[in-house]
Amino acid sequence: MKAALVNRKMGLFLALAGVLALAVAWWVEHVLHIMPCELCLVERWPWRILILIGVVDILLPGAAGGPVLWLAVPVLLTSIGLAACHVGVEWQWWPSPLPGCHAPHISGHTMAERLASMPLLPSKPCDAPTYLVPDLPISMSMMGGLYAAGILVAFCVWKYRVAHTARRIFY
Repeated sequence: MKAALVNRKMGLFLALAGVLALAVAWWVEHVLHIMPCELCLVERWPWRILILIGVVDILLPGAAGGPVLWLAVPVLLTSIGLAACHVGVEWQWWPSPLPGCHAPHISGHTMAERLASMPLLPSKPCDAPTYLVPDLPISMSMMGGLYAAGILVAFCVWKYRVAHTARRIFY
């Protein structure tokens, strides 16, 4: 019973961590009016999955929810990997793997054909970092990776303490 309550707290923690990450992205996009690049949009998916993992754990504690929590590890590692990829693109260590991060290919011979081939929304290049804090050279991508690493460390420490406490009770 106590383990299920602790797992529910972990599920709530993971869901809130995902909500916070997406809320910051929403705030930057819709309040600060900073357009995300294609890599930024891809980096949001692990947080959506983390929210789902947390909600499943809250609604299905114990047998179904507890093991689902371990899915947070590969999801957070994916988030860290995506952030590292994006930071590498920002620092121009490698080109972006996504075609939307490159300059649009405008084709056609007449001006009407060229205008018709242009994207509906302008895209932000993935190698243009977004800095939220002035004079701090940490881009949003790097912040997202550090945040995911922090959540992963908190998750692992929490699971270790729960396992260590359970062992002490049984022995």
